[in-house]
Amino acid sequence: MPAGRPKKTLDDLPKDWKEKTLALAAEGGSDVEIRVQCMDCIAHETWTRLLEEEPEFFETIKKAEALCHDWWKKQGRINLKDKEFSTSLWFINMKNRFGWKDKIDHTSNNKTISMPILQSEENL
Repeated sequence: MPAGRPKKTLDDLPKDWKEKTLALAAEGGSDVEIRVQCMDCIAHETWTRLLEEEPEFFETIKKAEALCHDWWKKQGRINLKDKEFSTSLWFINMKNRFGWKDKIDHTSNNKTISMPILQSEENL
């Protein structure tokens, strides 16, 4: 075994990491906030390794991601009619945070498609 620092395990995280993680995610907290505020600022590499090696960690983070996504979606839903709410900023956040995308029409190769002229039954 190579010399160096021992790898962090779940036992090295604060005792209440799971509860704090889920609570922060339920308020829309990001994975970076969770790493800093709930896990004593663990490195991204440690986060990734724990996701791969620790089923309890993986399941907790998956639940946290769902809670976070739910919080942000709810913000859009409940604030939709609020004139002070920036729907475009919210949407950009959702695109960056959750990989949302604008719908692209793949059938037209992104070219404008002329709409057919609709005829009423009387004109047929």
